[in-house]
Amino acid sequence: MAEAKVLNATVRERSGKGAARTARREGQVPGVIYGGGEAPANINIKFNELLKHLKAGKFKSQLLHVKVGATDHQVICRDVQRDVVKDLPIHVDFLRLSEKSRIDLFIPVVFLNEGICPGIKRGGVLTVVRQEVELNVLASDIPDHLEIDLANSDIGDVLHMSNIALPAGVTSVIRGRDFVIANISAPSGLAAAEDDAEEAAAPAA
Repeated sequence: MAEAKVLNATVRERSGKGAARTARREGQVPGVIYGGGEAPANINIKFNELLKHLKAGKFKSQLLHVKVGATDHQVICRDVQRDVVKDLPIHVDFLRLSEKSRIDLFIPVVFLNEGICPGIKRGGVLTVVRQEVELNVLASDIPDHLEIDLANSDIGDVLHMSNIALPAGVTSVIRGRDFVIANISAPSGLAAAEDDAEEAAAPAA
């Protein structure tokens, strides 16, 4: 199960524009948690805490836990409203998830057996194109990470999405193409030596 990021929030007793303005003056961002068969919950989140998470990226594609007192809401962000001039958050909407909810999340890729990888032992360089892959998953069974085994990979090998064994019920958001995850490239010195060898072996014109 993937580890969710945690946001701490407090209950916003009143709704409406007046209460929202008051929250912003106090360094809070008003928000709402809705869905999951429960009544909407009006909340406030500390501005600096929310901004930190937004700057980290992929905020709308990550599992979140919003803690309001003793209640823990498992959510995903559906919308962040921003000030049109300052481009800073002024309101945030969260969708409450049930165990049967399906959501799109970014899951990190982990590379196994780098220490015994033939290509890396020969001096090759592992170049990671995608450190994460966006997957459609069940909220109750989110994989912590995806794995690619490098035990048999050599210089020049390209590792695609098809090299990852996805858990049951998990699908890639990107459909119809086997996109690149990483490759093992030759170090510049080896690549230059191979080019020289090819030129020397080529017949004279």
